[in-house]
Amino acid sequence: MEKYDLVVRSNQMYVNDHLMNCNMGIKGGVIVTISTDELKGDVIIDAQDKLVLPGTIDPHVHLRAPGHEYRETFLSGTQEAALGGVTTILEMPISSPPPYSPEIVQNRMALAEKEAVVDIAFFGAAGIDKKEFIIPCSKSGIVGFKTFLHEAPAGREGEFIGLTAPDTGDQYELMEILANTDLITAFHAENNDMIKKNISRLKKEGKVSPIYHERSRPPVVEIETTAKILLFAEKTGAKVEIAHISTPEAAELVRQAKAKGVYAIAETCPHYLFLNEDALIKFGAFAKCNPPVRSEEERKKMWEYLSNDYFDFIGSDHAPYTKEEKEKGKDDIFVPPAGFPGLSTRLPLMYTAVKEGKLELEQMVHLISENPARIFGLYPQKGVLMPGSDADLVIIDPHKKGVIDKEKMFTKCRDSAVVYDGWEVYGQPEKTIVRGQVVYELGEIKVNPGYGKIIKLNRNK
Repeated sequence: MEKYDLVVRSNQMYVNDHLMNCNMGIKGGVIVTISTDELKGDVIIDAQDKLVLPGTIDPHVHLRAPGHEYRETFLSGTQEAALGGVTTILEMPISSPPPYSPEIVQNRMALAEKEAVVDIAFFGAAGIDKKEFIIPCSKSGIVGFKTFLHEAPAGREGEFIGLTAPDTGDQYELMEILANTDLITAFHAENNDMIKKNISRLKKEGKVSPIYHERSRPPVVEIETTAKILLFAEKTGAKVEIAHISTPEAAELVRQAKAKGVYAIAETCPHYLFLNEDALIKFGAFAKCNPPVRSEEERKKMWEYLSNDYFDFIGSDHAPYTKEEKEKGKDDIFVPPAGFPGLSTRLPLMYTAVKEGKLELEQMVHLISENPARIFGLYPQKGVLMPGSDADLVIIDPHKKGVIDKEKMFTKCRDSAVVYDGWEVYGQPEKTIVRGQVVYELGEIKVNPGYGKIIKLNRNK
């Protein structure tokens, strides 16, 4: 009988969209067999009565390095990923400088290679000020591009070089160029002119308490820009992702565009499903994100759209800032940066929703594992449990209720991770396995920095 490096046994292993009673044989970091027969292995993991799921893929992560390592490093961020059952992260291009050229992309990859404990792929930056680099950058191994449709925030200019296109004419030109790369571009779809006008008016009126962050960015700001980007995609042939959708109407627009043959992807995040504007009132700047959390009515509608398959995947939009940076907003919500940690909470939150009947298990796995892998060219190496795939899996106790505790997080900005702190959830990982190696187990990281691999797409054709 063949002997494997690792055998995982479970009566609830997620294979081909079903739970199976079977054994998985792993060799050289790859799944060799999934069988109902007894298998021999150097190491046996008995996961009877535990749920064995494909390792999750987070398609929207900000790890900040190089340039802002005090917020997050590739080490701390990927450790946080492992805590949350994330075996592959797709890293967004906010760094100093952003990766708008092949050389900067390679520099980020080299840094990550020394530190990461889970696998990692990269987005490139696509901005009008560095448009000549877009085609070469598309061949540097990245899985997609990211573009912001606003100017660099004051004081953060270095983090947004080659990453922005505030002018509508520039946006169209940019998309004409992006259409020649065959890569997806994730757009932060909010109307910059409307936001600036709203903030100016609210500040003049002295309306700077937390709720006015949402009031400065009402749903129409997102809906208008989503419609524009989808129209430009239709006319140019560019492949687009509308990132972190917060309002149902934007999701509806993506569905309509798809029906017309536009290559359009809809992403949302847990905070638009689990939080409403009351979180802004309660936590202030610690619940500030862009787009903002919405009304309870819209939050409920988002669940309806999610369960009806309007969304292609769920990203965390893990965007860590220090407590000190966030506390700059105690007197003016427009001062501190937008974003908060989310890498380790995505799976427990979504699995709790499965337990509560808001979502089918199959839908959850597609949204956080399989679909990101398919869309970004990582499937079937990632996102699924099948022979030939990387042995990336997460093991959870489907019946065990735990508590989100920011003090147990690995992110450098755990003190800012207050919005879910103390929440009771199901689905906290007991083990996270990357390429056949236990990376995380019961509170501890089990591998050295640099275990994670850099995933590069080959576009040199």
